[in-house]
Amino acid sequence: MGKSTLTCNLAAIGAHQGRRTLVVDLDVQGNATRYLLGTGADTPAPGSADFFEQQIKFSVHPLAATAFAQPTPFANLSLMRASSALDDLHAKLESRYKIYKLRDMLLELGEHYDDIWIDTPPALNFYTRSALIASEGCLIPFDCDDFSRRALYGLLETLEEIRTDHNSGLRVEGIVVNQFQPQAKLPRRVVDELVAEGLPVLQPYLSSTIKVRESHERALPMIHLDPTHKLTRDLVSLHAGLGAR
Repeated sequence: MGKSTLTCNLAAIGAHQGRRTLVVDLDVQGNATRYLLGTGADTPAPGSADFFEQQIKFSVHPLAATAFAQPTPFANLSLMRASSALDDLHAKLESRYKIYKLRDMLLELGEHYDDIWIDTPPALNFYTRSALIASEGCLIPFDCDDFSRRALYGLLETLEEIRTDHNSGLRVEGIVVNQFQPQAKLPRRVVDELVAEGLPVLQPYLSSTIKVRESHERALPMIHLDPTHKLTRDLVSLHAGLGAR
């Protein structure tokens, strides 16, 4: 389960439980947008690129932050969709040092939503750093292999730098173990070593299942596709654990 899938499913669970929830998609690939809207993602609407474009263009009457969030087919769940225009805006935003604008917008949106989830790009670029500066906490998806482990240490160093320089309140909520195969020796060894190092590895560990592919194809988060599936139950448990932190 990748970062977009994890973000959308945890957000969908909160919304299903009655919490006013927003997903902000900052990944130019738009996987979260496509997952939550399906074919509706092809219908033009304001989104995250439009918000950032407003930050570099003067406007006498700028749009309120709520104008960039649209409802999804799921109750209590809204989306600030991504588009390919994010790629075109990246260099301009970085050169003009607009890295705090997302934080300002989310503070405004906090009056309208109980939970805001951000799907970031896979790279540590302007959008990812903006999200970390704007966030109270972050989750780190982790595939059970040594390559992911080395990347994890680098990411933790970056998070500490952002905490020190920009956002002292940023918390690492935990490491979410993906693609876990309990009978395989390597995943078990790698995860056990992370736990032994004192890293915040969250339970339950998420196993792989073809149901996720069906969930993507039908644009239905697991809580709506199959509420009784083991992965769904594990995601609900993970969400509950985050809420208790």
